[in-house]
Amino acid sequence: MSRPDFTHDGTGTAPEAWSTDGRWDDRPALVLDGVRRVVVVAAHPDDESLGAGGLLATAHERGLEIDLVLLTAGELSHPRSPTHSRAQLAQRRLGEAKDALGAVAPGAAVTMLALGDGTVADSEAAVAARLVDLIGDGELTLLAAPWRHDGHPDHEAAGRAAATAARRTDAALVEYPVWWWHWGTPGDAPWAAIRRLQLSERARACKHLAIAAHTSQVESLSNEPGDEVLLHPGFLAHFHGSAEVYVVDAPSDTALEDLHRSDPDPWGVDDRWYESRKRDLTLAALPRPSYARGLEVGCSTGALAERLVERCLDLLAVDSSPAAVEAARRRLADHAHVRVDLVQVPDEWPPGAFDLVVVSEVAYFLSPRELRDLVERVETSLAPDGVVVLCHWRHRVEGWVPDARAVRGAFTADARLPVQATYRDRDVEIVVLARTDVLPRPTS
Repeated sequence: MSRPDFTHDGTGTAPEAWSTDGRWDDRPALVLDGVRRVVVVAAHPDDESLGAGGLLATAHERGLEIDLVLLTAGELSHPRSPTHSRAQLAQRRLGEAKDALGAVAPGAAVTMLALGDGTVADSEAAVAARLVDLIGDGELTLLAAPWRHDGHPDHEAAGRAAATAARRTDAALVEYPVWWWHWGTPGDAPWAAIRRLQLSERARACKHLAIAAHTSQVESLSNEPGDEVLLHPGFLAHFHGSAEVYVVDAPSDTALEDLHRSDPDPWGVDDRWYESRKRDLTLAALPRPSYARGLEVGCSTGALAERLVERCLDLLAVDSSPAAVEAARRRLADHAHVRVDLVQVPDEWPPGAFDLVVVSEVAYFLSPRELRDLVERVETSLAPDGVVVLCHWRHRVEGWVPDARAVRGAFTADARLPVQATYRDRDVEIVVLARTDVLPRPTS
């Protein structure tokens, strides 16, 4: 969907054009069953009141944990104001946001990222990382953010960052349109993805109060030119209905693919002694000289797979990044007993049994649910005498939920794969898992 040019004071699409469309009648409801926490992201103060004020009020009615994340202070709302500097507008708008939140969800937590108004796209990765840190394991979390196709650059960047965070945390993602009601038309609406949150009378009244609290936007700053009303009554009418509208679309995270596309060796595996030493340690940890069928999960550009070919009669290396798979195939082209496949682990999984599975510095790039599923996939496909080797960086991995401790814990939680050997230094941990004693005998 292309983003058209529009102005806040343009005529826009009339609220009646939306409200009278017959397709609203069969739109599914947005339900909060099973949700314990609601995190609402706003690019600017007032986004959350307009698009998700009813959700905040409903979550408060239900006693859910609530977090509001404000990315900017919206200091550029009146760039030609003769009475308010940017700093004054920022201070005023943040105060209005607190008042508005008090109207719908008193006591809710507020996180302010203090990005510059109009610069959210420049900090998209950092915003996603902050959201991941805030959410953690989001299995019971609903994450609401501006729609990725809303027409405002800050809104769309906020939506993309939230989509990345949802992908990494397992939070349920819903997106709320704001400016799309103004420039869009029912004929272009993604009706199949639309859900409606029916509001109680109390929630609806609280939302009205929250919108009204943003006085710098719904009233003029003064009678001087440059201080005009930003949000006109015709625009506000889109947000005073008995239901809120959300778009439910799949979250996405292209960070690792983008990294491999931008850098042919993103981890420095061909140049850094740390990487070469780590591969030597991993190969040394393998308790047998050879394996009939090996699997490397998350092969990246194929540097470790290039060494595993020495120990596997048949080796399958998989990665979820098309760019990484291309690079690995080039590296391993001369090895006939190696295949490199594009596989979205763990939702996709190769068939057959493996007597060696290597998971090296990749499992923390999964969501908590994906990590649990990976463990199940590995256990199910492991041959009775098979070996699993984990290798991971022991420090914090910024922007993702699991770390080395979580990865090891996930694989050893139920003792179905006992630990046979461990190597650990300041930076790296290598763990050998197997159902039976697989370590070589000193006399053999």
